[in-house]
Amino acid sequence: MSATALNAAPDHAPSASDIRLVIAASSAGTVFEWYDFFIYGTLAALIGKAFFPADNETLQLLLVWAGFAVGFGFRPLGAILFGFLGDRLGRKYTFLVTVTLMGVATAGVGLVPGAASIGLAAPAIVIGLRILQGLALGGEYGGAAVYVAEHAPPEKRGFYTSFIQASVVGGFVLSILVVIACRVFIAEDDFAAWGWRVPFLVSLLLLAISLWMRLKLSESPVFQAMKSAGEMVRNPFVASMTYPGNPKRLFVALFGITGVLTTIWYTAFFSGMSFLRGPMRVDDTTVEIVMLVSAGISMSFYLMVGKWSDRIGRKRPIIIGALASLALLFPIFWGIGALANPGLAASAERSPVVVSGLRCEYDAFASKQATPCGRLLQDLTALGVSYSTQRIVTPIDILDWTPPLVLTAGQARTDLAAVPDAERKAHVQSFLEAAGYDFAKQKPPLGNLVGIVALLCGLGLLSALTYGSVAALLAEMFPPQIRYSSMSIPYHIGAGYLGGFLPLIAGYIVATTGNPYSGLWYTWVVVAFGVAVAWWGIPGGKPRDFAAADEPPPVAPNRP
Repeated sequence: MSATALNAAPDHAPSASDIRLVIAASSAGTVFEWYDFFIYGTLAALIGKAFFPADNETLQLLLVWAGFAVGFGFRPLGAILFGFLGDRLGRKYTFLVTVTLMGVATAGVGLVPGAASIGLAAPAIVIGLRILQGLALGGEYGGAAVYVAEHAPPEKRGFYTSFIQASVVGGFVLSILVVIACRVFIAEDDFAAWGWRVPFLVSLLLLAISLWMRLKLSESPVFQAMKSAGEMVRNPFVASMTYPGNPKRLFVALFGITGVLTTIWYTAFFSGMSFLRGPMRVDDTTVEIVMLVSAGISMSFYLMVGKWSDRIGRKRPIIIGALASLALLFPIFWGIGALANPGLAASAERSPVVVSGLRCEYDAFASKQATPCGRLLQDLTALGVSYSTQRIVTPIDILDWTPPLVLTAGQARTDLAAVPDAERKAHVQSFLEAAGYDFAKQKPPLGNLVGIVALLCGLGLLSALTYGSVAALLAEMFPPQIRYSSMSIPYHIGAGYLGGFLPLIAGYIVATTGNPYSGLWYTWVVVAFGVAVAWWGIPGGKPRDFAAADEPPPVAPNRP
């Protein structure tokens, strides 16, 4: 590869003001696009009631997370499609298309009638719009990251591209800000009935701003120089799979980089939010404010890590963050639980809940459980109560034997075999309240809230260590003529499947075990595997451009 294609020719070198516009426009577009994607998760409970109604509350939430995961599942296809366009037609126009597609699809969710009006067509349309969002997002990150990286001087590439990573958190922050503002100006009942649609419609305004900013940008100087030199490839996707040394780099990017960063990210922000709202029963507005403050503070960590990586290299922060996550993930969540709802932890320790019954099996994806014991476990899961089970064996010598269904909390005991299904949940809640459990919405005191914010910021720091330098690292790992495709494909496979399915998988694990902390094992296992791959495969030492590494000669370009 010629030096011209790798480093922008002097007549294409951007000025300082150009770089500021590049960072501002790319970051703003990334904020808006991730806002569009995250608003779905931020309003998960209300979306479930509108589009995925079910008698099983846990199933309703899991269906929402399944819809969330569907969008992520289509990100790799978007990465292939828009990566191809970005490497063939240019970085600028490709991510103009992605941001437009995302804005229109998001606004569409806010206009879809509920399931009560149009039945199964409602969830089908919403899932279709989620697919469009996933396709758009598959092209967005690679375009913004490559565009900024190819404008940045090598000694500041980590710092400049870290604004893209911080902008992902910014999209989450913006989604919470808009929801809080809507709650302030719209009455609670109205917000639940129709007001939750407003944040989706806001995306049209954000789309207009993003397009206005991005239309001011010029094409990447690296792409212009590469195009002038005739160094384009005919099929960037095929070239990404066959370029010498690329299969290893793609594997490392998928498992050693993206697998680590995406599971830690979604655990820090989405699992943290779901944990506080669900098992810890913290008031919704309180949760949103806590997440807003902690995420807002955490944005600065990404910039610091990106700048730090320009001095020490990209590998060390990722390894430190991944190892620290393995050590601290469970203790941080234990601390959050103890501060958010100390009474629940005390009640669980003082009066542990034990269920004794026949065929105590809980299927989180069933609209109705097959056995009375399964229905009792469903109630306990909906209440956010940890439990253990004791198996009862059917006596073979008693033909008319009715199996007992016993719920024990400490020394208290109740037999639910004769309680009708319609009355069971209320009976269980009253029984547990008498045993010391408090199911009221929690508003922790200020000191506890400060502690929760600090622990969430700790999770944000772990995320920043594994994510802050990634755009620069991925841009440096791949040659320019296939860079958009090569970094987008593994990134969106990892983020789409390992990260996007995290809320669904973790939620299922929690539902089936009765332990609100058990879902963290998914993150732990993915990170443990990823850190081994990262240690083996990420280049060490100071940051360096692709051509500076000892690589085989590139594939011959397909000249017109």
